[in-house]
Amino acid sequence: MCVNLFIKSATYDPFMENFKVENFGPIRHANVDFGDLTILLGPQASGKSLFLELFKLVKDKNHIVSTLKSYNYILEDSNSSSLLEYYFGEGLSSLMSKKTLVKSDDINCVNLITTGITNECADRSESVFYVPAQRILSITDGRPKNFMEFDFSTPYPLRHFSETLRVFLQSGLGNPEVIFPIKTRIKNEISESINNSIFHNGEIIMDQSGGQRKMKMLIDGVKLPFMTWSAGQKEFMPLLLAIYRLTASHTHLSTNKYEWVIIEEPEMGLHPRAIESVIIEIINLMQSGYHVIISTHSSIFLDFAWAIRELSYLNKPILEDALCKLFNLNPDSKIKNVFDGISRKKINTYYFNPTPEGVTAIDISSLDVMSDNPIISEWGGISTFASRASEIVSEYGRE
Repeated sequence: MCVNLFIKSATYDPFMENFKVENFGPIRHANVDFGDLTILLGPQASGKSLFLELFKLVKDKNHIVSTLKSYNYILEDSNSSSLLEYYFGEGLSSLMSKKTLVKSDDINCVNLITTGITNECADRSESVFYVPAQRILSITDGRPKNFMEFDFSTPYPLRHFSETLRVFLQSGLGNPEVIFPIKTRIKNEISESINNSIFHNGEIIMDQSGGQRKMKMLIDGVKLPFMTWSAGQKEFMPLLLAIYRLTASHTHLSTNKYEWVIIEEPEMGLHPRAIESVIIEIINLMQSGYHVIISTHSSIFLDFAWAIRELSYLNKPILEDALCKLFNLNPDSKIKNVFDGISRKKINTYYFNPTPEGVTAIDISSLDVMSDNPIISEWGGISTFASRASEIVSEYGRE
């Protein structure tokens, strides 16, 4: 099977980009406008990850093919099935069919495999940094695994993410003894918030006592192995390393110029206070020029997007003070600079709605709680239970 994709040309609007997918796996129709921050939500198995993985494949095809070939994977230029199998996972080339349509802004119709692959001058840089939902699998034994420790049934984004962390720890951080806290990587207020809500004065170190350098948590002189950490601590660690990588100033790491950051389920395993810290880091990534895309099952990200929309009319000093209060930050500190210009950022939200005919993406960016459409007013079902609980308590509660 050879599938044609429509790939964006070199010129495009950096603040808004359209990506349209039809008849791809469970997705019948998804027409998404990406902004500075784009939030995707929907039930499990509603196609969000497949949609995001396809976005990366379209953007970074040449880099992906080059990477796979460097690990001796055999790709057939005349048939896209091998690439689709190695990228999405074993048996998943059938996600695409002759009815599959993929479009992006300023499109050119090109073949997924052959265009630019045999050309030695083809752009092989990577523009999308992908943090997968299964990121904990990259460090299950306390160290980032290399690419070839995974078999090809594992989706490419996870394998590549793990390898990226491994290289970064060795080259970008220079085989550090301590990887949290690092004062030069995260603003002090955010580092304190992460410590208070996640690590509780635990110092994350690289320890070699067992023959391999592995992460351990140092508390009161005791080194705790990775598998003894709490679920939230383990889930957060690869995300923290990803943030380190994205904020790194070491230009010798690679020639990659990331434009997009995809983070799947950043809330995984975290207390709401810790999620607030993650949102601040996401805002920081936006201020650094990245276009951030997240998929989530947490209402907190929707609460944030709604607050920005409702408060965007405020003048700069008042808006910054309001957001400092929202995130429980000291309004007199430099951290408030992270909110500079936030009201001008484009924040879009889409709900992946499963129907008997297939999944359809619905734009709910207004987050209008008074909308007649329950998908919009209930934020894709995220606020449904809270609203129902409030109604039941009001109806049956004590007078």
